Amino acid sequence: MFGNLNWYHILVLLLLALFIFGDKLPQVIADTLRMLRNLRRMAQNATSDLSRELGTDLQLEDLHPKTFIRKHILSEADQEALLKPLKGVSEDMMREAKGLESDFKEVGRRTERVASDVREATGRRRGGDRNLASKPGQPPAQSTKPDQPAPAASFDDIT
Repeated sequence: MFGNLNWYHILVLLLLALFIFGDKLPQVIADTLRMLRNLRRMAQNATSDLSRELGTDLQLEDLHPKTFIRKHILSEADQEALLKPLKGVSEDMMREAKGLESDFKEVGRRTERVASDVREATGRRRGGDRNLASKPGQPPAQSTKPDQPAPAASFDDIT
């Protein structure tokens, strides 16, 4: 749950708590710890009371409804019968995912082929070997056409 929490985040949280609670921070921490101890003691008492009343060794995790039903009501064969369709669906989905992955790879290869065909066609249309479409890792080729229009004739050329 707190796997992404590093020392920087903890420091920021402590500074934030200091700004919010100020001088009362030690008292707030003590009250919080006391409350957690009381909650833990109440949970242990409730668990021991349930164990004593039911006559079984009961853990806190066993009180979750799914775990309780799985452990105390269903037999091993019933559990397998319930999980069998889910396993089949899971296996089907894994097969479909692998099929989609191969389809995406094929689409990528086709796209690359089309792109190279377009680069080749563009180069042929604009002048054969002088491919204007740059290939990866090469600078674009220079155009044979001038980028600027030819200068207008001067007065000396007319006379």
